[in-house]
Amino acid sequence: MFTDKATVEVTNNAAQSRFELWLNGDLVGILGYWDMETNGGAVRSKRAGTPIVSFLHTVIVEDFGHRGLAALMAGRALDSARENGWKVRPVCTYLQRFVTANPEYRDILVPV
Repeated sequence: MFTDKATVEVTNNAAQSRFELWLNGDLVGILGYWDMETNGGAVRSKRAGTPIVSFLHTVIVEDFGHRGLAALMAGRALDSARENGWKVRPVCTYLQRFVTANPEYRDILVPV
């Protein structure tokens, strides 16, 4: 993993439709998403007013792979989705595996 002294931040860059993972001030990962409402569509869940957001891809810079950073970013992105009242469609295969291993996120998922 990374050292205890590392500064890790996951932010939502809505202008770029992605969550960003910053490690010690360097951008080392992204989780891209597509919000149908703000990106030209109008997809809503059966519960009126609940946006459905597709999580499309997860990328970590190769030099930072295999340190648990993708899981950290995925968890924080899903936590943010829950806080924002989003339903998530996990299109990304990494996200699909992550939510299978972390069933506490199933309540915010919609089928692919």
